[in-house]
Amino acid sequence: MLLQALNDFAARSAGQLPAAYYREKTVHWVLRIAEDGRSAEVQGEGPLPPKRRAEALIEQVPHVQRSGTKVPPYLLVDTAEFVLQVPKSATGEAEEEKAAAEAERRHAAWRELALAWATQAPDDPAAVALHTYLTHPDTSRAVVPERVEAKDMVAVRVGPQWLHTLPSVQEHWAGEVRRRKGDRTERSGLCLVCGTHAPLLSTIPEPIKKGAVPTAGGSNEGQLISINATAQGRQGITQLANTPICHTCGGRAMASLNHLLASDRHSRRFRDHGAMVWWTRHGTSDDELGALMNDEADEGIVARAIDSIQDRPTPYAVEAVDADLFHGLTLGLNNARIVVRDWIDVPVPALRANWGHWFAEHGLFDGWTGRTQWAPIWRMAQACGRFDGARYVKDSAPRGLEHDLLHAALRGLPLPARTLPLVLQRIQADRRIDLPRAALLRLILNRPFDRDGTTSVTNTPEKLDENSTDPSYTAGRIFFVLEEVQREALHNLNASLRDKHFRTAMIAPLTTLTQLTANSIAHFKRLSRDNPKAGTALMNRLTALQDKLDRPLPQHLTPLEQARFVLGYFHQRHAALEAVAQHKKNKGTGTDAEADGPSESESESAS
Repeated sequence: MLLQALNDFAARSAGQLPAAYYREKTVHWVLRIAEDGRSAEVQGEGPLPPKRRAEALIEQVPHVQRSGTKVPPYLLVDTAEFVLQVPKSATGEAEEEKAAAEAERRHAAWRELALAWATQAPDDPAAVALHTYLTHPDTSRAVVPERVEAKDMVAVRVGPQWLHTLPSVQEHWAGEVRRRKGDRTERSGLCLVCGTHAPLLSTIPEPIKKGAVPTAGGSNEGQLISINATAQGRQGITQLANTPICHTCGGRAMASLNHLLASDRHSRRFRDHGAMVWWTRHGTSDDELGALMNDEADEGIVARAIDSIQDRPTPYAVEAVDADLFHGLTLGLNNARIVVRDWIDVPVPALRANWGHWFAEHGLFDGWTGRTQWAPIWRMAQACGRFDGARYVKDSAPRGLEHDLLHAALRGLPLPARTLPLVLQRIQADRRIDLPRAALLRLILNRPFDRDGTTSVTNTPEKLDENSTDPSYTAGRIFFVLEEVQREALHNLNASLRDKHFRTAMIAPLTTLTQLTANSIAHFKRLSRDNPKAGTALMNRLTALQDKLDRPLPQHLTPLEQARFVLGYFHQRHAALEAVAQHKKNKGTGTDAEADGPSESESESAS
């Protein structure tokens, strides 16, 4: 199914993909042959410094995986060791002789392959010129600059013509790759991808490009299918003997995969390791889905996703139903082998609905701006790491969590079980309560593990629930009010209630809040003297919250109750921020209104 979907993508994206067995590479030097083939010169500057990387010459050129000591050449475009017979650097006379002999062997192999193409295209002036340059005894050979190194990439031109772009070169190279990668016995059979009878591959000719899949270890090219040990194959058979794939399908699938990995529009690289590529069958929804997949969705896209939850097509609208399919492939790298971590294959309307549930279940009201905000998935994963007082510490987030959160969003599943203890642990440790952490807690509460997987269970609201009598939620609201009482009574605090007591309050609210309420009496006395209006308002608010408790505060809270405590605190804080923002707006319009809540300097805590 995976290879079939990649081949379908290749069929609809033929104009965007490189020729068969071609890959994008940086060309450092050009061997420019005269149009009569009697002379040539080496042009170029060699590898450019990082500051000039944007000026580099990048071309789609022949490529196939090669290994071993006697590696074969690429057609026309190859390293200077092959094209110009430049030996590798060596120390010692014996090593220098060995390097020179290997450079001579490689150049001879490159020359043989180039002539094989040139002799098959006798009517092409460029092929005639190349043949003349390589075979005529009176040809003036190109002078190789001293700066040319053996590993530098060299391309060939005849006059203004790049030889590797000629259709005859592309066709000849494809045939050469099939010869190299085909079964030694010229095996043919039914391809499991396209279902046609054709010559079959013995190995996949195209690896995934080095660096395309981030990894914690060393980066290598990776093979999607690799069976090179008898223990790996069925009945001890190696390579693709039990996985029949024809040359066309194998080449197209890997060309598509490399193209998707190189596309910012169709790939997402995870910050710890691994990458995800995605595409759709028809491509009509790619712009919208690309924004969702890369955390770039604006309010309009989010609104449409949430609206899609309510879509209920009637029998008369069957013909208008979107039949497009979404394909998502998550990859990792283990040495030189690609690991398929996840494969998603769902209708686009179902995916839109899953995204709609995701946003509806984690969005939170921002009191300072008066709008609902949503947290990017990478920020949610980062929020489970350590906060040092100014920012989240790099690489402190749990490994693989970003992928797990994206997986939950795409499939409409509950969050990983480890997420709740991770968030609570970090909140207790650094007392940072921001949008990403609160959004994770709301998602966890709205996606219980016993949900049926088909309907949303959005019980925890995005903003303050004034009617809630839940003790843990109300305890969080009470803690914020007590914090406000302290802040209004005592200015220029070195450590607030949240700094000193939030951890114990979210675990054991009865003991902690009872003690803090008793301590607030001194603060209310000071407010009655210095700011009686604020003191009265805060006392009324505290009393109203205590009256909502139809039973005593719990002695200890479970992890889910701790999550509700934190959300109660977060919602109450943003309700206060909303009051302050409205107060400032009213002052600007001349309709002043009373508002009690954090000062403007406190609004930064809403970020």
